[in-house]
Amino acid sequence: QVQLVESGGGLVQAGGSLRLSCAASGRPFSSNAMGWFRQAPGEEREFVAAINRGGGSTVYADSAKGRHTISRDNAKNTMYLQMNSLQSEDTAVYYCAADRVFGRPPTSPSEYEFWGQGTQVTVSS
Repeated sequence: QVQLVESGGGLVQAGGSLRLSCAASGRPFSSNAMGWFRQAPGEEREFVAAINRGGGSTVYADSAKGRHTISRDNAKNTMYLQMNSLQSEDTAVYYCAADRVFGRPPTSPSEYEFWGQGTQVTVSS
């Protein structure tokens, strides 16, 4: 089992930045690939970024490339998403997810076993 708790969401003006955190507990953090997803009202949950167990491999959605950075600190059992140049279309609930997969981290929500409760990000224009 893995328990995930997101934090760091909030209200920010367009062009601003936020840093989301995902604190994990349960089985060893380094045994999980991790991902960030988001869901806006009335929309499907969509992939944002993912990172493999060791942190050496990352994958980004096109909307996140060049603006956001995913990272993890296995010693602190925590994953991060640094979001820059935020725009109104980034407004959503952001979720972190974990799965015991090896290799390239998954990008589909169906491939993740454990989820956090989400943190709201609102970008005002």
